Amino acid sequence: MPQTDALETIPARKGRAVRLSVGQAIEIVNTHGTQVVDTWAFSAEDPTEFLSNEHMRATLGKLWPAEGDALITNRRRPILMLERDTSPGRHDTLIAACDDYRYGLLGCTEYHDNCTDNLFAAMRRIGVPIHDCPSPLNLWMNIPVAPDGSTGWGEPLSRPGDRVVLRAQMDCIVAMSACPQDILPINGAACAPTEAHYQVLPGPG
Repeated sequence: MPQTDALETIPARKGRAVRLSVGQAIEIVNTHGTQVVDTWAFSAEDPTEFLSNEHMRATLGKLWPAEGDALITNRRRPILMLERDTSPGRHDTLIAACDDYRYGLLGCTEYHDNCTDNLFAAMRRIGVPIHDCPSPLNLWMNIPVAPDGSTGWGEPLSRPGDRVVLRAQMDCIVAMSACPQDILPINGAACAPTEAHYQVLPGPG
């Protein structure tokens, strides 16, 4: 397993949020290789400005970002730059964060940990409560899209230790959830969510 002593943990099925100053970066690590990490970014000055997949897709002209691409807000400004990606590069911008309603539709009769509530808890933890859940950038989530427009639930293509580096283009808050999905195989065939890790990297110079 990759060395994680210097990294902070996103516990399995839970969320975390961190503040970044412009120029700083966050490195997010898929420690075991099969964990989807739902990821959001909010302007530190005004959290009603946030990473928006629909605005980003229009700007980039593709379904998911790659190294060198800017991640775009609902005010059409860069908030993060995808500076490095050691994985095969398959991420998802189509699927909403899971929530308790979703697990009810999947047959759960009791409360199920979910990425929406993980986001709210992570933001409260750093003193920035929010009430709406934007669509996340689902790191390492593999949603195959067929020519007829149909989608599927693929297993991640990432490997243990794969990582992305997201560089802040403005003062912002990055929130992450180690997705609790254990019914569909988006966290691997075993349907067993695991922890992931992260660290904040300094700005250049």
